[in-house]
Amino acid sequence: MTGDGDDPTGPRAPSLGGIAREWTRLGCLGFGGPPTHIAMLRRLCVDERRWIAAQEFEDGVAATNLLPGPASTQLAIFCAWRLRRTAGAIVGGVCFILPGLVLILALSAVFLSSHPPSWILGAAAGAGAAVPAVALNAASGFIPASRERIGAAKRSQARWLVYALCGVVAAAVAGPYLALVLVGCGLTEIVIRRERRRPPPTTAVVAGTAGHAVTIGGLAALGWTAFKVGALSYGGGFVIVPLMQHDAVTAYHWMTGTQFLGAVALGQVTPGPVVLTVAVVGYAARGVRGGLVAAVIAFTPSFLFVIVGAPRFDRIRANPSMRAFLTGAGPAAIGAIGGSAVPLGLALAHPWQVPVLAAATVLLFAARRSVVTVLVLAAATGAALALAGVTP
Repeated sequence: MTGDGDDPTGPRAPSLGGIAREWTRLGCLGFGGPPTHIAMLRRLCVDERRWIAAQEFEDGVAATNLLPGPASTQLAIFCAWRLRRTAGAIVGGVCFILPGLVLILALSAVFLSSHPPSWILGAAAGAGAAVPAVALNAASGFIPASRERIGAAKRSQARWLVYALCGVVAAAVAGPYLALVLVGCGLTEIVIRRERRRPPPTTAVVAGTAGHAVTIGGLAALGWTAFKVGALSYGGGFVIVPLMQHDAVTAYHWMTGTQFLGAVALGQVTPGPVVLTVAVVGYAARGVRGGLVAAVIAFTPSFLFVIVGAPRFDRIRANPSMRAFLTGAGPAAIGAIGGSAVPLGLALAHPWQVPVLAAATVLLFAARRSVVTVLVLAAATGAALALAGVTP
């Protein structure tokens, strides 16, 4: 990775103020999840301003996809790091995250108030009804690349299926152990590939020790939930759903199953990282303070991974143990995303949500509509039914 000023003929890197302005704009306009974020970053940094070479940008995409946590957020942090190193990474990352965080906390205050308007409840129930279909759609999108990554041999494909099934079962019936299942599948793949190097310490050590923090309760429990979201979410942003659902709904009763479905929908339709869903859970647990604490804990690992790892991204990508770990953890994460559709579907509380879910499934898989479009249509349906007198 080249440093600032290494190309004297290239465009001058922006100031920290310029990074703050451009990354805030990205955070405000970044509807549509990781594909949109990556496209916007490429257009800004490579095509329009030529701050970063195309090959280096692609290397950044590949490297951040090897890291746990929200990959597109880490890419935004990396691009800002590339321009102004640590200060740039902090400013760019915060400005990318902050607009969505402010919006989602404001919406949480309305959605989770003691007496929200009926149409708000209807919109949340409508969008929530589509969430199980969104989970299945998210899982299906990751399958081809993950199966190609593990190899075409029959034994490799059989292992992929086993890892995925472990994720499905853990998400569907064993929520508290999902993080351990993800780590276990990754470590199993390392052993199978006979790699003698130690696995990434941030996953193996933390999963084995910090798991006991949830027994403390209160902010410690919220902190552990948020940490799992930020440091153990292999396989894309939607894997946060099974990582959070058991804690938020079953273990600590911070919110109902219906409210959790609405929280996931809010994370999908607001700009910025999908991981911001954790702020809704934090708000339900401890108000604005809880939402801010959850967001800070969830995103801190991404900043650390990039700031510490960016100078070593080439070595990270080439590290056999890292690649083997993610080859095993990836299918388990995909299975967990798909498996989360089971408890999410069981959380539906009203008969009219079933046809909404069916319609969302058709729109996503047959009509190939975008997730945001489907969620907005489902929310509008729920709001209309509520205004018509149907209890949301």
